[in-house]
Amino acid sequence: MKKISFQGEHGAYSESAAKKFFKNEIETIPCNSFEDALKITEDGESDYSILPVENSIEGTVGQSIDTITHTKLYAIGEEYFKVEHCLIGTGKIEDIETVYSHPQALGQCSDFIKNEKLKTVPTYDTAGSVKIIKEINDIHSAAIASNDAGNLYDIPIVKQKIENNPNNYTRFLIFSKDNSIESTEDKTSIIFSVKHEPGALHNILKEFNDNNINLTKIESRPNKNKNWEYNFFVDFIGHYSNSKIKSVLDVISKNTIFLKIIGSYQMKEANSNSES
Repeated sequence: MKKISFQGEHGAYSESAAKKFFKNEIETIPCNSFEDALKITEDGESDYSILPVENSIEGTVGQSIDTITHTKLYAIGEEYFKVEHCLIGTGKIEDIETVYSHPQALGQCSDFIKNEKLKTVPTYDTAGSVKIIKEINDIHSAAIASNDAGNLYDIPIVKQKIENNPNNYTRFLIFSKDNSIESTEDKTSIIFSVKHEPGALHNILKEFNDNNINLTKIESRPNKNKNWEYNFFVDFIGHYSNSKIKSVLDVISKNTIFLKIIGSYQMKEANSNSES
């Protein structure tokens, strides 16, 4: 049985996404942080790790991207999971005054929170917020999490589908000690930092363009070690082992301070069905 580590409590969206990706019986290992989830796989205590990297509404999961920058693991798969948030609690909707959840979930449900005039308490995890309100046992407190999390902790669903936008998907990457093999439809993720020279970033992007390599994402992240310097998180079509891709990566490495190949993996449809 495959062991999959993830950040959060049982019932978290990461766990549901893992079950969707592997499509068979797995053992999931909850962890306190993204770092812990990856380290467990690095140490051989799990076979794979799964981390959220971006949401269609709230954007990149910055803490996850920063953690990935330092891992020894390789991304070998991606999964898109449809997020449907529920208000979970023991009181009626008119009783609830305070809502607990992960900051991204609170942001994704901001319209509902504003309309209901609820106070918010950020937590480490959506499913973890259900665990918290179970311990609080107060009709005035509720959590925002998945239907699965409510069922798992035996707390009633007060209201379903409270997210601002029904087109709400989170993209996850699956990590392993081993690299993937090239398929017919691959995507590669890299992180790099450019030299402080005129045209450094332009030269890198030009290299992709000149070789007809399609960039599907580029986003900057602050470098945690140096003020006002940035890392760039980039996705492009193709497998890193392909000879053309290898050649391009060799060229652009000359214009970077560092270049990390996160991994290559078979592409998934962004709006694929959320059923496991």
